[in-house]
Amino acid sequence: MEEKKQIEAIEEIVRRNLEVIGEDTNREGLLKTPHRVARSMLALTSGYNQDPVQVLNSAKFAETSNKMVIVKDIEFYSLCEHHILPFFGKAHIAYIPNGYIVGLSKIPRVVNVFSHRLQVQERLTREICQCIQDTLNARGVMVVLEAQHLCMQMRGVEKQGAITVTREYTGDFAEDPALRQEFFDMIRS
Repeated sequence: MEEKKQIEAIEEIVRRNLEVIGEDTNREGLLKTPHRVARSMLALTSGYNQDPVQVLNSAKFAETSNKMVIVKDIEFYSLCEHHILPFFGKAHIAYIPNGYIVGLSKIPRVVNVFSHRLQVQERLTREICQCIQDTLNARGVMVVLEAQHLCMQMRGVEKQGAITVTREYTGDFAEDPALRQEFFDMIRS
C-alpha cells in the first residue's frame, strides 16, 4: 500500500479510537493528532521496508582477522507487539569473523531494522543474531539485549526500573563458555 493510503487508513483508525475513549476529535489539541500518530507509526515500523541482509552486505569485506569484534551499548527502541507500547534499551553484539568483516556502523543499523518492527524482545535478540550469523558466515555471534518495557511500567504490574535481559549465541560462543565469559567481561568494562 502506498504511504499516502497508509497514512489515511491509520488516521481514520486513530480518530475512531479517540472517539471511542470519549475524546472530542474536533478539539484544537487533537485536530492533527491522527496525522501525527499515523506518521509516527510508519516511522516506528519502518523496519518492515528494509532488508537487514542488504544492510550488512553493503559493507561486507574479505578479511583474515579471526578475533572477536564487539559493538556494545547500541541504543534501540521498539514497540511491543502485545500492547504497542515502547520497549527500549541497549544491545551488545559480538561476532568472530570467518573470512569476512562488516563496517561497524552496519551492526547498529541491523539492530534498527529489526527493532523498527512490532516485536518481542526474545525474537528481536534471535533475529539480530541469526541475521549476522547467516550473512557473515561468522565463526560465532553473541547478542545480549537489556531493555525496559513500558507495558510493565505504565500498565499491568507497574514496576519501574525492571530490566529484561535476553541473549542468543551461535557457533564458537555456544561451544566455549570461556568465550562467552570474555564477551560478558568486555561489555561490563
